Amino acid sequence: MNNRNYNIYFHTHTVSGIVISVVLFVIFFAGSFSFFRDEIINWERNESTAITKEIQLDYNTTLKKLDKEYVLHGRNITISKPGNERRVAVYLEGTKDTLAPAKQKEGSFFYLDTKTYKSFTYEESYSLGEFLYRLHFLAQIPYPVGYYLSGFTALFFLFAIVTGLLLHWKKIVSNFYIFRPKEKLKTLWTDAHTALGMIGLPFQFVYAVTGAFFMIKLLIVAPAVMALYKGDQDKLYKELEYNDPDYKFDNKKLATPFNIDQLVAKAKSNWKDFEITRVFIQNYGDSNMHVLVEGEMLSDKKFTGIGKVVYRISDGKEIARKNPITQNNYLDVVKNVLYRIHFGDYGGYALKIVSFILGIITCFVIISGVMIWLVARQKNNLPEKKRRFNATVVRIYLAICLSMYPVTALAFIAVKIFYPLTQDNLYLVYFGIWLILIVFFILKKNDAFTNKFCLISGSILGFLIPITNGIVSGNWFWNSFMQNKVQVFFIDVFWIGLASITLYVAYHLKPKKEVVAQKRA
Repeated sequence: MNNRNYNIYFHTHTVSGIVISVVLFVIFFAGSFSFFRDEIINWERNESTAITKEIQLDYNTTLKKLDKEYVLHGRNITISKPGNERRVAVYLEGTKDTLAPAKQKEGSFFYLDTKTYKSFTYEESYSLGEFLYRLHFLAQIPYPVGYYLSGFTALFFLFAIVTGLLLHWKKIVSNFYIFRPKEKLKTLWTDAHTALGMIGLPFQFVYAVTGAFFMIKLLIVAPAVMALYKGDQDKLYKELEYNDPDYKFDNKKLATPFNIDQLVAKAKSNWKDFEITRVFIQNYGDSNMHVLVEGEMLSDKKFTGIGKVVYRISDGKEIARKNPITQNNYLDVVKNVLYRIHFGDYGGYALKIVSFILGIITCFVIISGVMIWLVARQKNNLPEKKRRFNATVVRIYLAICLSMYPVTALAFIAVKIFYPLTQDNLYLVYFGIWLILIVFFILKKNDAFTNKFCLISGSILGFLIPITNGIVSGNWFWNSFMQNKVQVFFIDVFWIGLASITLYVAYHLKPKKEVVAQKRA
């Protein structure tokens, strides 16, 4: 590689990495915990449920109860399962009956407990698992700013990955085996950055591509909508199969009785290892009522297998079918594969744990990249003012990033003690304490202290998480294990393991004798 190309790749890699470093760290740190979103939700609610995507619900009983409260006639009803939890998501569209009272023409969205049939609004059902999941794509920032910011961050991360790969291409194998912890500070950070970056390269590349796709796909398809579909967005969504078929409302009462449970069971029986994930009812109680039952094959049987059946209720006939084994086209594969590899929901706990570790490794790669940048810019030939500025920038970066660990651990304790913690109060706890720690570390002006304090405090709080759960709920992790409450047991043991590792790391950190940036600042 000639010097010109090397300099282009080097500066592109450095600039793109530094610009996105803080946001990227937040995305990967929160995203790593998001692999356990369902487990965190069940742990917080002290519930445990079957580890399956299938909706486990008595549909007939549910619809009778909802009919008493909302009057379902003429409505479109969607029942889906957001994750491995006891609650299902229910969306009721307003009735199509033009003579119905105004209240029945209003839509409604809520979560329904499949055992107690108690309903919860989105705010009432909000949890720490949902918070961390949404934080990993910055959804707390008003839409669409947060979505686009996370999407473009993923896109810049892709540039950083590609340019970093090109920089190290010739020595990619030899550099992987080099780690010199006793050398000067820049060498230490460079070796760690290179080696860990290569370990997590496939993982990072996948998440850069899929993250950018999910968050900025609207911008990607916008030219196609204008050019190919003449601005008709609905037509595009129909061809992409995001929209369900629409059946006319006859405004005539359905004369024949129906049984949704039987229809769901009938659809499930069509294919072995098929799980029902969504039920869509159109024109409830009308003579032109239709029921769409949708699901997918178990991932270990077919990686991407989406199937659906549509029934016309008036005569009980099946009017449409999509075979999950033989009828999945290229579009289905692309949509489902991107989703699967991003969420890592196809390999059980082993894949989730590996993905979490790779996510944390990526966080370390980000931090080491920032430290390389700092050490390279603390040379004696640089003006003192510039060196102080560089040190301050990195101090702010580290304060924001490293403090996420103790704040997240403390949030686990807070949501258990004060359950149910409202969405606003969860925001106040997490972002409020985070801000206090950031300000404290910036004023402290000691990066080594920031690092050690965050590791030790996060570890202590991590050990307190299962203790808090045991005291508050009585579900000590050994009891959870004996009662087969897998999700509750996993989170307690997970924090014991994580806290042990970070405490070990904290007490084996040996500060370098070199003069570092914070001593000059």
